Amino acid sequence: HQLDMTSQNLHVTRELEPGLWREFLLNNPQANIFHTPEMFRVFSRAARYRPTCWATVDAAGAPLALLMPVEVSVLDGPLRLLSSRAVAYGGALCECSARGRQALADLLQEYCRHPQWASVFTELRHQSDATALQPVLESAGFHQEGHLNYLIDLTQSEDVLWQRVHRSGRNYIRAAEKKGVIIVEATKEAEVDAGYEILRTIYTRTRVPLADRSLFMTAFRELAPIGMLKIFLAQHQGQTVGAVFNLHYKDCIFGWYGGADRTFHGLPINEALVWHIIRWGHEHGMATLDFGGAGKPGVPYGPRDFKAKFGGELVNYGRSTCVHAPWRLRIAEAGYELRRHFA
Repeated sequence: HQLDMTSQNLHVTRELEPGLWREFLLNNPQANIFHTPEMFRVFSRAARYRPTCWATVDAAGAPLALLMPVEVSVLDGPLRLLSSRAVAYGGALCECSARGRQALADLLQEYCRHPQWASVFTELRHQSDATALQPVLESAGFHQEGHLNYLIDLTQSEDVLWQRVHRSGRNYIRAAEKKGVIIVEATKEAEVDAGYEILRTIYTRTRVPLADRSLFMTAFRELAPIGMLKIFLAQHQGQTVGAVFNLHYKDCIFGWYGGADRTFHGLPINEALVWHIIRWGHEHGMATLDFGGAGKPGVPYGPRDFKAKFGGELVNYGRSTCVHAPWRLRIAEAGYELRRHFA
């Protein structure tokens, strides 16, 4: 699976030795959970996800640049050609040097001309500041658009973290406690199923496709035993009313999926869940809570307003997109439902 591209004795490959892979990530401050072999394994065992690993390595096989696009399809059959896109959830990663940027340039050049890649477009979701990589990305045909996120510094004292929550948020958190909402960790598959059902209810109501159950169950089996996934459930009178699925890597908590059942009116479930995560992360030595996105700048977005209540730092790391099949994208965008799938 190696593709000869000699540039300073470097070449592009689609296989990595796990030890060298993990060492590269540990030594790179920009690495996140979506670059890990563990997350690659989760995606590879989930329905409608097809991950690939692209890396530029030196003569010893050590990576200098890495890209992990995941082909995601929400439709089957012929319509798959209109609904498949590749998402690099962790963005592109390379050694912080001129050699690393050249390695990334070689990688993207080879990736974009690969003949069997069937996705309509590839999207890089930057989880950190990718300003230094923009010239490389633009040269490869990846165009940047703004995308917001909130980050909470968990190294602050609990008192400071509490005071940074907006007054309305603090009131909701107190109200949830008074009304008997409790937060527990899911440790059994039946509890994971209960959390997934909460998500399914939310996504059905909003008419947004939800990842297959296999993604969450595989993540639970693969990541939870090694501390890379935490699932917290909100319960009220013995019933699960909310759930969050958080990914953990190094000292960062990434808000992957979460939400609450709206049928329980008057229960501020989401506020209780987020405050529990903040406290848990602070108590367990985590440095950052990454809210997992807050929409596009200048476009109204309800979840952004909710996340703003917790006093985090608003950042705009953006996303970079390369369109591989413009005509298929135009056809897909002609239908309202398909536009919802690509949102």
